[in-house]
Amino acid sequence: MWKGNRHAGMQSTSYSKDMLRGDKENRQVDMQSTSDSKDMLRGYIREINDFPKKGVVFRDITPLLQNGKAFNDAISRIADGLQYSDINLIACVESRGFIIGAALASKLGSGIVPIRKKGKLPYKVYSETYDLEYGTDTLEMHADAISPGQRVLIVDDVLATGGTAKAVVNIVNSMQGKIVGTAFLLELMELKGRKKLEGYPVYSLLQY
Repeated sequence: MWKGNRHAGMQSTSYSKDMLRGDKENRQVDMQSTSDSKDMLRGYIREINDFPKKGVVFRDITPLLQNGKAFNDAISRIADGLQYSDINLIACVESRGFIIGAALASKLGSGIVPIRKKGKLPYKVYSETYDLEYGTDTLEMHADAISPGQRVLIVDDVLATGGTAKAVVNIVNSMQGKIVGTAFLLELMELKGRKKLEGYPVYSLLQY
């Protein structure tokens, strides 16, 4: 263990076993606190069976949105992991993604780009058509929403199959934006949506 001053004015530091033990215990308490908080947030996600069709369990986030403290905690937790990412814009997906994206942008000081269904935006657009379980859908973004090189975070409420998020990735890339990552309030792990986002960081607050 180094003792004494290596450079003038630098104070020597030593750590006792008690101090190291205390630091370890504090880290364990922090981890437990984080786990407890996530369990608390999970309690605000309502499960609705057989919606939108039989056999599907729908994860309803509206109870979380209705509780100001819980919603703020959820957004703060997502923001904490992104605060050093230098994000210029948040591309958020219609419609619940607007709620998450707007709150997150307020925390991070970023701008917002709304991604909408076909025909909903009034100006010239970039568009991307992607496959659904039955048929296709199209997402659009204003043609002047992203400048080349701007750093973009893609945000939605849920990562399921990944089709929607991948469509947004394709639009942002076509506009030469730089994707710094993707962020979701919930992730449905069994649907393996991350596979469609390989090559991009994926953050989800709660996993099911």
